Amino acid sequence: MARGLGKGINALFPGESLTKAEIVEKVHVKSIKPNPYQPRKVFDEVAIKELSDSIKEHGILQPIIVRKTGMTYEIVVGERRFRAAKLAGLEEIPAVVRELTDEETMELAILENLQREDLTPIEEAEAYHNLMENLKLTQEQLAFRLGKSRSHIANHVRLLSLPKKIRDTITEGKLSMGHGRTLLGLRTKEQMQAVAERVLKEGLNVRQLERLVQKINENVPRETKKKETEDLFLMERESTLRDYFGTNVIIKKNKNKGKIEIEFFSEEDLERILDLLNE
Repeated sequence: MARGLGKGINALFPGESLTKAEIVEKVHVKSIKPNPYQPRKVFDEVAIKELSDSIKEHGILQPIIVRKTGMTYEIVVGERRFRAAKLAGLEEIPAVVRELTDEETMELAILENLQREDLTPIEEAEAYHNLMENLKLTQEQLAFRLGKSRSHIANHVRLLSLPKKIRDTITEGKLSMGHGRTLLGLRTKEQMQAVAERVLKEGLNVRQLERLVQKINENVPRETKKKETEDLFLMERESTLRDYFGTNVIIKKNKNKGKIEIEFFSEEDLERILDLLNE
C-alpha cells in the first residue's frame, strides 16, 4: 500500500474522524483546482444543484481533502462538494491539507469513488487501467490492494477494448456493462457497432444479446426448439465461466464431445488464467 495511505483512509469518508495531527482549515475557493487524477468524468448537475442547496442551508458538513501544489491547492477527495460550494457562492471551504504523492492522490481519489459507487463501468475500468500503468501493478496486485477479485478488475479493464462510441453509450447508461462484455464476444469486431445499435433499437437485454452474438458467431440458420434449449444451457455455463475467468469463454459442443475456448489478450492475461486453472 502507498506510503501514508492507511492514515488517509481514516478521514476519507463521512462519519470517519480525522487523525489528531490534522486540522481543518478554511481554504479560498479560487485557490483550489480539480484533481487531474479524478476518475469520475461525468457529474450529475441535478445532484450538484441539490447538494448546493443543502450547503446554503446547512453548510459543508465534511471537509474536503486537498494537497498543496505551489501557490494553489489540488483536490484529492471531495470534488462534488467543491463544485456545489462554488455554485452556492461560497468564498471559502473547509479542507484538510495533506502531503501526498501523485500515486497516493490517484489511489485515494479512486478509493473514494469506488466506496461511494459513483463511477460508471467505463470510468471504473479507466481508473483501474491508470492505477496499473502508473503504479506498475498487475491485475492481481491491484485486486489485492483494492479488496476486489481479479475477475472484477479484468472484467472492467476488458471494456476498454470496446470502440469509443460503445464505451460512451455505456457511460451514458444506455447499455450496461453486461452488454459491453457480451459484445466483446463477437468474433468479427467490425460488427460490434452495428450489433450495439440493434440492441438499442430493439431494447435487447443481456441474455437476448448473448443469443444474438452466438448466432452471429456460428452463422447458422434458425434452430429448432430442442437446439435452443441446449444452447440456453451452454450459454448459462459460458456466462459462469466468463465471470470466473474475467474474459470471453465459448463452449462448442458436437454430439457428446466439444471444446472450451478461453480468450486472453496478453502474456500477463494468459498467466492470470493459468493461475485460476491451477487453483
